[in-house]
Amino acid sequence: MSTVRLCPSCDLLLTPKVTARGQSAFCPRCESRMYRGGMPSIRGDLALAVAGLILIIPAHFYPLITIRLFGVMIPATLPSGALTLSSDYPVVALLILFCSTIAPFMVFLSVLGAQFALAKRQLGLFKYSMWCIEHLKHWAMFDVFLVSLGIACFKVKDYADIYVGPGLFCLVMMEILMVIMLTRFHVKRYWEAWQPETDHKVPALKLHCDNCHLSQGETDTCQRCHCPTHYRKPFSIQKTWAYLITAAIFIIPANIYPISIFLNNGKRIEDTILSGVASLINTGMEGIAILIFFASIVVPVAKILGLAFILLCIHGKRKINHLYRMRLYRIIQWIGKWSMMDLFVIALMVSLIDRGQILDFTPGPGAIAFAIVVVLTMLAAESLDSRLIWDNYDKQ
Repeated sequence: MSTVRLCPSCDLLLTPKVTARGQSAFCPRCESRMYRGGMPSIRGDLALAVAGLILIIPAHFYPLITIRLFGVMIPATLPSGALTLSSDYPVVALLILFCSTIAPFMVFLSVLGAQFALAKRQLGLFKYSMWCIEHLKHWAMFDVFLVSLGIACFKVKDYADIYVGPGLFCLVMMEILMVIMLTRFHVKRYWEAWQPETDHKVPALKLHCDNCHLSQGETDTCQRCHCPTHYRKPFSIQKTWAYLITAAIFIIPANIYPISIFLNNGKRIEDTILSGVASLINTGMEGIAILIFFASIVVPVAKILGLAFILLCIHGKRKINHLYRMRLYRIIQWIGKWSMMDLFVIALMVSLIDRGQILDFTPGPGAIAFAIVVVLTMLAAESLDSRLIWDNYDKQ
């Protein structure tokens, strides 16, 4: 494959070339992947998606684990935590259900939609399917949920016997299928199957379509997907600042107010994120404490500070260290979802430890604020146009 195009991450005009089977092409300036090497079958994605959709059913209806607490067998299914929280904490419950069920289901289903649209040449369905996969894949958090399940098991092992259920095996298989599918899947390859870039020849490339990633001349509407085109994402900086400032405000109550309330033999223990980490250390769970500290304190703060630094550099038109800022932006995008770990643990603990018994576990008001911080920081990372980092690169 060889065609002139604009890098979607920094707008550098270049000609990616794949000289060997399995070799990928990267932008020499910002190190973004321009083209994924190899020739994986698009039909193979269909098989993975169908298998994933089949496994979703037993993963949701069969218990992941079952505990024996005071002689009572209590199962925990994938949606049980969100359903338990839905009456008192609907916002937190909706976020947990979205990340653990709705987003993965939509990703698998969108692959089927893309395959059907390719076969029937239905542009509307194809565009919608591509958009869902590209934007929802970061919200499909089977991997975070599995780590959270392990942490919840460690927390309850002193109070109950734990038994592995068939739903856990299905969930692990779904995560493996999801990883393989997303590793193989590339939006540009699907758009090339819809209509190759070489069908659109223009004398000067000025714009990169954010939807189908076609590089083209100045135009108001994309030649391939017919979506509105923009030189940069509209109001990208304003939206990112809005999300970021709001997240910075909510991170204060998220750390001050209790995120969980634990009742043990009549003794009420209210834990903030930091006191919960300290309690884990005191009970000999240093490894879990480090994970929670990193995911719930370090990651949200690092995302806010990192994005603020990038935005300030854009405003100040800083002319050095563009590549380092780009790498920082990629790290922020990757670590964003791991902040959900604490909320998944809370949902699992609520579903395992029934209310009204000698042991009782409920979320605290800090959980709502923390859920808002997680969503806003992820939206802030998505709304920032990385090309803004490179706008003054040639003025060095």
